[in-house]
Amino acid sequence: MPETATTSERPDTSAETSGRLRFRRVLLKVSGESLTRPGEFGIDGDALDRMAGEIASVAAAGAEVAVVVGGGNIIRGAKMAEHRPVHQAVADQMGMLGTVINGMALKEAIEHHDVPARVMTALAMDAVAEPFIRARALRHLDKGRVVIFVAGTGNPFCTTDSAASLRAAEIDADALLKVTKVDGIYDKDPNRYDDAKRYGALTFDEAIAKQLNVMDVAAFAQMQAARIPIVVFDMNVPGAILDVVRGGDLGTVVS
Repeated sequence: MPETATTSERPDTSAETSGRLRFRRVLLKVSGESLTRPGEFGIDGDALDRMAGEIASVAAAGAEVAVVVGGGNIIRGAKMAEHRPVHQAVADQMGMLGTVINGMALKEAIEHHDVPARVMTALAMDAVAEPFIRARALRHLDKGRVVIFVAGTGNPFCTTDSAASLRAAEIDADALLKVTKVDGIYDKDPNRYDDAKRYGALTFDEAIAKQLNVMDVAAFAQMQAARIPIVVFDMNVPGAILDVVRGGDLGTVVS
């Protein structure tokens, strides 16, 4: 097992009193890959239902939940842009459309778990999703609806990490939760290096200085300015999202 590095003292994340939540409103960053089988593309029904169930359980516990979903399981704009004649701006727009597909599927799956959900898009497409309007998004959250933000920021050359940090700041989230394939932030790829060290906690300055690429530098900087902590943890652990929202000691906290 990779050892844990301690470059800064971990904040107190002990479990809260039963029925209370450490984070009342959260922005969850979900990758497109979490909605499919490892190494595959498209949407897998079982993976979709599992993620939807995890999100629904958090909303049912009383938290206000917003989601930014990626589109890497549908199309990777940056990868396509490597092979012209598709310009990166157009390839990025194609990637934004992939996130819309994922968001629509996730909404249906969440509502299958008896939790209301809405899809809000940064690109105009009235037939399938609401336009993103901050006040309307806050109203949905206040009503207990899961809000799924799609189409990134609506701009090319911006990742869904940037969209996640932007929306987290706009809705005044208590935390940005990023689910990944590993149990936190490491100093190097734990799938390639046996001596990789996991950080229990980091400051934003440390995360930026160490060039830890779990999120964009721009996303780290925006969350630092907004004073919103980021929690990075393993999406494959059942109940992990709810555990983090309740104050469980999982993953890596950047604050």
